[in-house]
Amino acid sequence: MGEYFMVVLLDDHRMAKIRGTGLEEHIKYMFGGELRLLEVKVTEELKDRILQEFDTARVDSRGAITDVPVAFMRELFNQVVEKKSLGPEVVEAVLEKVDEIKKAAEKESEYLPPPEIEEE
Repeated sequence: MGEYFMVVLLDDHRMAKIRGTGLEEHIKYMFGGELRLLEVKVTEELKDRILQEFDTARVDSRGAITDVPVAFMRELFNQVVEKKSLGPEVVEAVLEKVDEIKKAAEKESEYLPPPEIEEE
């Protein structure tokens, strides 16, 4: 295939962080403009590394890499902001922190009980 990407969703908080960086020009809209996103380019080699590092990761029919841990996606956004880029170097920077991301991902998969609600 050769052309892969990762989708970074943008809420109002994230939009504020990229405002004025030039990344705004690359925002794509889905569902009639209700959903804003950026697409980060991923090379074949980086795609293979992501799939190797994260058992849940997969490539969908569009070439989008999905089902990575939330910690990975959080760091991906942080690197987009830091590097002001949507190129493969962003994914490379995230993969440099793979051990840290895996530790955070383990916590994501732990069961969290529902909060106790005090009755009056």
